[in-house]
Amino acid sequence: MEMYTLDTALIRLKEISESLESGEYDLDMSLKLYEEGVGLVAFCNKTLNGAKQKITELSQLTAEDDSHE
Repeated sequence: MEMYTLDTALIRLKEISESLESGEYDLDMSLKLYEEGVGLVAFCNKTLNGAKQKITELSQLTAEDDSHE
């Protein structure tokens, strides 16, 4: 898979979704696009979960700093 950012992955997912909805591709190509989409969804979920974890950690640090004042 190419190197994606969250934004580029979401753009590619939209393109894949539109292509699959259009019905313009045969079954083999549709399956390849679907497989790519599944991989992109996994990448997006991993990226978002990482960001969520980072925000949680930073929030806890801020809360700890505030409690020591």
